[in-house]
Amino acid sequence: MATSTHSLGYAGCNFLRQRLVLATLSGRPVKIRKIRARDDNPGLRDFEASFIRLMDKITNGSRIEINQTGTTLYYQPGLLYGGTVEHDCSVLRGIGYYLEALLCLAPFMKHPLKIVLRGVTNDQVDPSVDVLKATALPLLKQFGIDGESFELKIVRRGMPPGGGGEVFFSCPVRKALKPIQLTDPGKIKRIRGVAYSVRVSPQMANRIVDSARSILNKFIPDIYIYTDHMKGLNSGKSPGFGLSLVAETTNGTFLSAELASNPQGQGVAVLPEDLGRNCAKLLLEEIYRGGCVDSTNQSLALLLMTLGQQDVSKVLLGPLSPYTIFATFEELFPDYV
Repeated sequence: MATSTHSLGYAGCNFLRQRLVLATLSGRPVKIRKIRARDDNPGLRDFEASFIRLMDKITNGSRIEINQTGTTLYYQPGLLYGGTVEHDCSVLRGIGYYLEALLCLAPFMKHPLKIVLRGVTNDQVDPSVDVLKATALPLLKQFGIDGESFELKIVRRGMPPGGGGEVFFSCPVRKALKPIQLTDPGKIKRIRGVAYSVRVSPQMANRIVDSARSILNKFIPDIYIYTDHMKGLNSGKSPGFGLSLVAETTNGTFLSAELASNPQGQGVAVLPEDLGRNCAKLLLEEIYRGGCVDSTNQSLALLLMTLGQQDVSKVLLGPLSPYTIFATFEELFPDYV
């Protein structure tokens, strides 16, 4: 294994993705030891290995070494190159797992990034592509990342466990980020959403919409939830359904909530009516938490503020999510935790 006196040392598998992203942005090599060393199945998981391959594809000259058991990883980042890339993501995690990292890295590439990701578009673990499109992209625009080539498009949906979805993401290059002043979230003015169904009856999406509206209509009248039923090749390999909701405020803040059905053959069957009502309640809880950035994008906002110009940026956040506290503050501001 390679060693470097300047490399940062870590132990364990926690926040591996965040550590690799920050290492790439800062140009510092990292060495991570004891990755699940005491587990019955030690070492890197398939989705983590897939993420490392993705980092290798979007950079030029990266040096990656993994020991035989997969419990030690040495990563020396190369130049963020970008360009046109295709990547097959592991179906163990959603495409959102990979997209969250790309949203941090894409503005700083040498060439504009145009990437096709294949895998699971909507699951119960990672932010869905729908939510990232509705909330993360407007947040990036606040930092000055915008243009005709700034796009996130769902070509095919894929539900776990089979996947089969496809997403296209393109992002322009920006040499400097604008400082932001997001201190007034404003009042909720409308709610939008997408109820999707793949390889099940189209009526599933309609039932989700009706149940969600039964809760949200008591809060605000301006509600429109689209139904998205994909057929044939566009429906992926596994059946499923779900709902993504986004509340927009008068000051351009976007707050999101989402739920997806259990993967085929796993857990108890979920009724569309229950899923719609529960997702609506999650959105109301997110609105109650307040802030100018929702829980999903807190870490993204803080990272971009750190990478911006030497100017004062301000953002009002609601209660910090556990991921924001440990994965962001522990790495960016170790004295905070």
